[in-house]
Formats: sequence, structure tokens, C-alpha cells
Amino acid sequence: MRFSLVDSFTRVPYAGNPAGVCLLDGEASAGAMQAFAREVGYSETAFLLPRGDGYGLRWFTPTVEVDLCGHATLASAHVLWESGAAPADRELRFETRSGALVARRRGKEIELDFPAEPAARTPPDLALASALGIEPLWTGKNRLDSLFLVSSEEELRALRPDFPAVAAACGTGRGAIVTAPSDSPEFDFVSRYFAPAAGIDEDPVTGSTHCCLGPFWAERLKKMEFRASQASARGGSLSVRLGEGDRVFLGGSAVTVFRGDLAVRLSE
Repeated sequence: MRFSLVDSFTRVPYAGNPAGVCLLDGEASAGAMQAFAREVGYSETAFLLPRGDGYGLRWFTPTVEVDLCGHATLASAHVLWESGAAPADRELRFETRSGALVARRRGKEIELDFPAEPAARTPPDLALASALGIEPLWTGKNRLDSLFLVSSEEELRALRPDFPAVAAACGTGRGAIVTAPSDSPEFDFVSRYFAPAAGIDEDPVTGSTHCCLGPFWAERLKKMEFRASQASARGGSLSVRLGEGDRVFLGGSAVTVFRGDLAVRLSE
């Protein structure tokens, strides 16, 4: 079984969001995949298993299995094409806990076809806002995360959350997205994402949160395509465009940092 470390949503190594990608040679238990994800310690490790004309795909943080992960899906497509496991001109189809996901090439980027995850406005979550250290202009929630709008990129970049308090306030939710308009003409909006309850204090670049941020900013900016920046310490950028129905297309680049072979078996 082959393992790769890939930096996603970046064109240069040691930036963007690192993801582990494991190409399985047989079925593996959730316990074995969780133990391996904990061992390597990346925010997400993707496990791929050939299935029909596509691949089964599951994602694990060091502590839990998650329903949707953009950067590890981008990394998975990058590894399949780069390694020759899939033809370079082939559209990739993944079967996941969030349904069928598709990856294809679009110009110099890999584009992911994901379900939209719009947030509905909710009353202010005072406990979570306090843990984040913000006074939000708008508060909402989708099935995965809470969403907060703050007044400026400067305010967003200055956040120093109380992570244990964020984890407690998130309850059964995955995490908290904080977003603001961008100060740079290169980007339409910026965001940060905190998910300490899932073992990730701050995620460097999060594809799945942009399934929420795309519809949110489309309503405010009256447009359907965006360039987005995630203002983490590593930083990263991606393109976001809304498709027909309930789809969001996420585009980005990826760089392989290393490849290796597993010395232990995960498959049963």
C-alpha cells in the first residue's frame, strides 16, 4: 500500500493544507484507518479503494471520521493522476459519506464537484462567539459548522480563540467558520476555520467550508465565482464557483511532498 503527503490548495510545498493519501489494496476497518490517521497526525488522511469505475473514499482526522473534506479529496485526485493509477484525462468519481463526488481538471487547477452546504441564519451563539473572541455581524449554521461574519480582514487575522472553550461550545457540530471581506483585490473574501472538537485547532485551508462560504458570499456580492483566501499561518487559496442546483465547484493546485510504502497492513 502506498502513502503520500500532499500539500493542497497551494502551488508551492510547505504551504496550503497537508493531507495524507493512502492507496489501499483491500478493505480496511474503520479502526485501522483511524489508528493510522492518528499515527501520521495530519488534519486529514484520505483512504482510497478502487471500486467499479471509481474509488471509495473516506477521511479521518487524528480523532474522528468526517463526512466531507475538500483538501484531502483534492490531494487524492492529485495522487491518482500523478502516480498513473488513473489516466490523466480521466474524470475521477469518489463514493463517500456525502454521496458521489467528482474531480476533473480545469485549466491548471483540479476542480472538485461538491454539494452546497448553505448556512441558515440563527440567533447569535454567545458562548461560541465569546470563545472565538468575536462580536459577529451575522451568525448562521449548516449541518456541519457554525458560520460567523466579522467586520474586517484585520479583525479576522487578529483572532486568538480559546480552543478548549470553542470545542465545548461547538457541541455536536464539527467546527466554526469565521469570514470577512478581503482587503486584497486578488480575493473576494477571507476565512479561518477552527475545529478543536475534531482534533484540529485551526485548519490551514478547508475546502468543505467553502461549500458554505460560496452560497453565503454569492448572496452578498451578487456573483457566482470567487477567489478565496484562508488566512491561517500556512495560508492557501482556491477558486469557488456555484453550479446549477445544489453544487459548488472548488478549484486548487497540489504538490506532493513525499511518497512511501506502508510497513504494516491496514487491509483485512
